[in-house]
Amino acid sequence: MCISKQCLVALSLLTSFSSPAVDFGKVFADSTLRLDYIFAAKPSGERSVYLSGQSSTGAWAGRRHNLDRLPLQGAGIVTVRSVASGDTVYRTSFSSLYHEWLSTEETTTTPKAFEHTVLVPFPKDSVDITVELLDNRHSTMASMTHRFNPADILVVNKNRKELPPHRYIHKGGDPSKAIDVAILAEGYTVAEMDSFYRHATVAVEAILSHEPFKSRKDDFNFVAVASPSIDSGVSVPRIGDWKSTAFSSSFSTFYSDRYLTSLHLKDIHDALSGIPYEHIIILANTPEYGGGGIYNSYTLTASRHKQFRPVVVHEFGHSFGGLADEYFYEGDVMDDTYPKDIEPWEPNVTTLVNFDSKWKSLLPAGTSVPTPVEKASQYPVGVYEGAAYSFHGLYRPADHCRMRDNSWPVFCPACQSALNALIDFYTVP
Repeated sequence: MCISKQCLVALSLLTSFSSPAVDFGKVFADSTLRLDYIFAAKPSGERSVYLSGQSSTGAWAGRRHNLDRLPLQGAGIVTVRSVASGDTVYRTSFSSLYHEWLSTEETTTTPKAFEHTVLVPFPKDSVDITVELLDNRHSTMASMTHRFNPADILVVNKNRKELPPHRYIHKGGDPSKAIDVAILAEGYTVAEMDSFYRHATVAVEAILSHEPFKSRKDDFNFVAVASPSIDSGVSVPRIGDWKSTAFSSSFSTFYSDRYLTSLHLKDIHDALSGIPYEHIIILANTPEYGGGGIYNSYTLTASRHKQFRPVVVHEFGHSFGGLADEYFYEGDVMDDTYPKDIEPWEPNVTTLVNFDSKWKSLLPAGTSVPTPVEKASQYPVGVYEGAAYSFHGLYRPADHCRMRDNSWPVFCPACQSALNALIDFYTVP
């Protein structure tokens, strides 16, 4: 259990952290309800959410307490309410590639849709499930509510008689109590699976060498799941190299050469049916530099690049911890991503609009806000301008951090505090 001052401060980043109000055993079966959605947009400004599938798959590996509370706000929220009582019985949050696409120029010319998948515990009785998509000002831009009946005969049973080949790289505890992270192979042929398991081991070693994961390793399980591809490697559009792989991932997402993602969320979750998991890491069998991490969706990292270790940790900071990038570009080339008059939901960046909700209590006495960068050696936790892609108006907790550059060996104290609080949210009743 995390009881340090830093961890207690970070609890303010979460919603109420009191005793659980929902009895898991009364409301939910020990099973997982997988919800597949389509998020769509038109150049007219219309934003939509559609249900594309419902299925049951394996035992529930997620939290069994804090059920009606959000881990972080995120860019999207799922709320499950009992039809009989009207009570909220489960909530979770996420981000998506769809949200990132909305900031691109293509949004103004081309209607487009993206897959997204959410896992919730399987309700024993009928529930109403609401999905809300938030814009960068935290306002609802689209929402949809649908009713789920657990007796519906068209809910697909994706439980397998035989699980896919897999190996536990690290086992900290029972899946019902620990945080379960599944690692998938992308661009590895059947003949290359030994390499995949070696790379998965490297990824786990890298993550567990960083605090707070190092001290909290008993709170995590990491399982590597074989998902073979026809071709070796992944697609690199800038050189016209296209591969047939398990999840059809590729570089050059939104024309950014090093941004490696997959649009095929259903394929990703199909590959994990029957495996206990809450968070996903995908290893891409390529020496190209790049990766991507999306909160409560997945991490995707190039496993054969020399900077594989720091990059997989950085991307896991995004996908697991909801941490923002702390690097920035001179000239504010992405100035519209984070409005300067709104406090970002990510715990490690601030516009100072509501700094009390961030790491303010971690500042050493006498720290000026903002903090001059020349004071970084004096104030390892400060308020340094330049973060979240913006040179001005956004601030980071430290001059250097794993969320800013690959050469820095640790998460800054504010990021560690936020990660510790999130681990507690998932694991401490």
